[in-house]
Amino acid sequence: MSDRIIKLSRALLKEIGENPDRDGLKKTPERMSQALKEITSGYHTDIDKLLNNAFFDVDYKEMVIVKDISFYSLCEHHMLPFFGTAHVAYIPNGKIIGLSKIPRLVEAFAKRMQLQERLTLQIADTLYDKLKPKGVGVVIEAQHLCMTMRGVKNKTSRAVTSSMLGSFLKDNRAREEFLLLIKNNSKYE
Repeated sequence: MSDRIIKLSRALLKEIGENPDRDGLKKTPERMSQALKEITSGYHTDIDKLLNNAFFDVDYKEMVIVKDISFYSLCEHHMLPFFGTAHVAYIPNGKIIGLSKIPRLVEAFAKRMQLQERLTLQIADTLYDKLKPKGVGVVIEAQHLCMTMRGVKNKTSRAVTSSMLGSFLKDNRAREEFLLLIKNNSKYE
């Protein structure tokens, strides 16, 4: 795959009017290949292996939130980056998940060509399916270079998507608590 991407990268440079043999571009096709491999590594991530059965029996009944999870992804419409933060919450139903698994799950789905809406759903659905909690809430806020550097060229707009499952969908108080807690600034900021 790598050699083919290098050849295609050279052809792309030529197609846009560049000389892939000039000093600054000699190694660019190799760098492009490595970068693409890294930023699309989510296609090769086995979610079950990533989660590694890191579920623990704990009688904790309150909301668990991991907020401000930074991520980078590629818009599948323009192959331009979008990036931002994800906030993920769940209400346990006798089991909790190792906290580090949540940012890893966000990263695994973000490192694919994506739509923000699909990314939001994939995170929520996977956590809901694997952990079987009472509810899951996911909110993602992102800036899309396809809107800021081309097209409409709006430099300040951000897209916000959410997915609320189980008690987050049915119970207004749970949803409101989640949204309030991710809105509040931390003392660490």
